[in-house]
Amino acid sequence: MRRKAGLVLLACAVCCAALSPLLRWYAFPRLARIPANQYQDMVLEAKGATLLDYGSMKAKKVSKVTIVQTLKGDVEAAKKIEETAGRDVVVWDGLSYVQGPDGKMVSRIPERYIFDAHSQEPVHTTGEMVDGDPVRRDGIEFKWPFLTQKRDYEYFDAQTRTTSPIHYKGTETFRGLEVYRFEQTVPWTKVGMPRTMPVKGITAESVAKTGTTRWYTTVRRFWVEPVTGAPVYGEEIHKEELRGGTLLGGRAEVTAFAGHVKMREDYIEHTAALVKHNRTLVLLLTSYLPWGFLILGTLLLALSLWLEARGRRPGDPAPAEAAEPEPVSA
Repeated sequence: MRRKAGLVLLACAVCCAALSPLLRWYAFPRLARIPANQYQDMVLEAKGATLLDYGSMKAKKVSKVTIVQTLKGDVEAAKKIEETAGRDVVVWDGLSYVQGPDGKMVSRIPERYIFDAHSQEPVHTTGEMVDGDPVRRDGIEFKWPFLTQKRDYEYFDAQTRTTSPIHYKGTETFRGLEVYRFEQTVPWTKVGMPRTMPVKGITAESVAKTGTTRWYTTVRRFWVEPVTGAPVYGEEIHKEELRGGTLLGGRAEVTAFAGHVKMREDYIEHTAALVKHNRTLVLLLTSYLPWGFLILGTLLLALSLWLEARGRRPGDPAPAEAAEPEPVSA
């Protein structure tokens, strides 16, 4: 009986030992994915910002500027791309909507971001764009990969349509979570005018005819929870200028927008709570269950060996040897 129990325990130990690496290296890449139908929004504010008054073409101080960012998954588009890409894909339609203190629109920038559902690497296909301009992204945007490492990453900047490093700056504690802080500085760069302008009758083409150009710089910071790769907080020290041309009435430059953009407090709390929940789910696949099965398998193996040793105690009588048959004569 002990021998049978030992064999059963040994089989269970082997099963647990096999499940441990399977969960980490096979199940995790297939189960930890961004949902194709995900929808999320975020509100950021720049209090005490400087904003251009297009009526007088002069910069003025305002109480705050609000930026509403939305990301909506396009399931049907993702399915079509998956047929040719051969992997799970997420298609995010993003919108960055900026409004002044009076609620009127300052700018409206749509995006389409296509990426691998697990690794977050960009997937290059038709439809990838920023403000109607086709782009080819390199590097990440919006989200870091699962199990983020303490290193620099390539990050795509939607304003300049370029990719540059975002640097790892250290580990901190934020709202009870261990997070990695990343920072990217985009130097003054000439960028295009938005397709949707805040004043009727003024278009990007009409501004270009005046010879006036738009320039942009920012210092971008993210606090990223490394297990999920999700930013729990972000901010930018953002500045835009219009330079040259007849539109400025002889002035060399005028500030179009300048402010310290930060996430609103209620969205910080919501994001931190969501990340804590998702962090537990990812840890189940990468740590809790694999290590749990490995420890359980070790204990079952030890128990089976102990039962086998008890079944062969030195005090037990040895089985009698079979007697040799006596010769038989005819």
